[in-house]
Amino acid sequence: MYLHVGEDILVRTKDIIAILDKESINSPGMGEFLQQKGENVMNLSKGPFKSIVITDERIYYSPLASGTLKKRSQKLSVHEF
Repeated sequence: MYLHVGEDILVRTKDIIAILDKESINSPGMGEFLQQKGENVMNLSKGPFKSIVITDERIYYSPLASGTLKKRSQKLSVHEF
């Protein structure tokens, strides 16, 4: 299944490693991690981002709140059966 993370971008749910809120960027080590991934970071937000979606290949700054993305992913997993 796929999860819409913003700006017409769909990500396969099985590829998602983590969905974090924007405050997580201030945690120790996160800034360094994001700098290392520099070219693989996509900002999907036209203004301030609300969450960070981490996959194997990319990191997305999403305009959608982490709680919203979590709810959407849970709804998708229920409908997979």
